[in-house]
Amino acid sequence: MGSARQDDELCLRFARTLGIVVASVDYRLAPEHPYPAALDDCWSALTWLASLPGVDARRVAIGGASAGGGLAAALAVLARDRGTVDPVLQLLVYPMLDDRTRAGPNSDHAHHLGWNEASNRFGWESYLASTDPHVAVPARRASLDGLAPAWIGVGTLDLFHEEDLAYAQRLVTAGVACNVELVPGAFHGFDVAAPKAWVARKFFDNQCASLLTAFGATGQDERG
Repeated sequence: MGSARQDDELCLRFARTLGIVVASVDYRLAPEHPYPAALDDCWSALTWLASLPGVDARRVAIGGASAGGGLAAALAVLARDRGTVDPVLQLLVYPMLDDRTRAGPNSDHAHHLGWNEASNRFGWESYLASTDPHVAVPARRASLDGLAPAWIGVGTLDLFHEEDLAYAQRLVTAGVACNVELVPGAFHGFDVAAPKAWVARKFFDNQCASLLTAFGATGQDERG
């Protein structure tokens, strides 16, 4: 797993529902390509997307789920620092933000469906390699000031639950608008496992609503 093609159906849902241009980044994967390869690919895709004649560069959102959500968060920091593209929203779906996350002492590991502590450790070790985590890990960045507004969605049974809420609080403390969607009883990737369930449909609808608000659009003809 890990190809852009696997998200074709989701991208089509966003495009058809909102009337927007959607690009999924086929970024290089770790461990063969550790940091910053994937982030560099995301930056290249962002600047390319913003340059397309059918795209309003003033209304570009970035986002992703799980590891892709972590990359989107890192991309928001990069966009702030470089100033070339100014995203209107970072849509972070149960994002992987902190390499220090460990299951709590009283945690039932069986509840961490979809992504557990062992998976998380392997993922971060593959991605970081010998990189300083204070540079590569979004949750370790000293300053979150000036980032794009954020939407963060996560389930209460997700391994990333606590780290995502902690990151959201840091964003708010830094003056960044952040809307948190907390899904009781949901595990990592619940919406992918059961996309037709009402809770998954509501999760998607709320993402669409946040995008529309960020784009400042009220009708199909105005959406960018």
